[in-house]
Amino acid sequence: MSKNKTAVITGAGTGIGKASAATLVKNGWNVAFLGRRQNLLDVSIAELEEYADQCLALSCDVANMDNVDETFDRVAATFGRIDLLFNNAGLGLSPKTVDEYSLDDWNNLINVNLSGSFYCARAAFRHMRQQNPQGGRIINNGSISAHTPRPKSAAYTTAKHGITGLTKTIALDGRPFDIACGQIDIGNALTEIAMPMTKGTMQANGEIAVEPTIDPQQVADAIFHMATLPLDTNILNMTIMATKMPFVGRG
Repeated sequence: MSKNKTAVITGAGTGIGKASAATLVKNGWNVAFLGRRQNLLDVSIAELEEYADQCLALSCDVANMDNVDETFDRVAATFGRIDLLFNNAGLGLSPKTVDEYSLDDWNNLINVNLSGSFYCARAAFRHMRQQNPQGGRIINNGSISAHTPRPKSAAYTTAKHGITGLTKTIALDGRPFDIACGQIDIGNALTEIAMPMTKGTMQANGEIAVEPTIDPQQVADAIFHMATLPLDTNILNMTIMATKMPFVGRG
């Protein structure tokens, strides 16, 4: 059992989750890589061969509360405690107006992006409250969509607005137990989900425009900064974005 701090990263097989997990591992953390696809998690860990004793790859369906609870229990049993959760797992949908959504469209996205974040935060909070020494930190991936929607994104935007409420509530509920909670709102990190922006994506006025992007490692470095603050200090909200993306002002 390592004495290092332990992090749980959801959506750790690709993109921001993978970069954040690798950054923490290389800086001495134990990290549980969680995701839907075990093969991608195994690849992520294989790339960190020299840190193998600090890594644990676990397939987990964040939309299944029982699976989440079992997975977090396994992480705690392996590494002794849980000091950090980065609630990063999520999915997107193709653009559609609100009347074009099916019930399955809505439920699938809300179950992963919002309910899944709640289930993981619930499990992490339980361990952080009960472990000795008590405490830890939860970081939720809010997205720029936690502030402002893109066209035809009702489910995704609703879920991300919900993450903001979840973050604030956990930050308040965690005070007596030294559990800090903050949110990182990311704009145009160049992950698989953001690739269409390099070819052109719909703007509020209906035009299609290419948008600038940033390296996911910049986000990982921001997560590392938030993660390593003392528990008496919290970044409640951080926005990290491509400087020239159409978010501030009127485009």
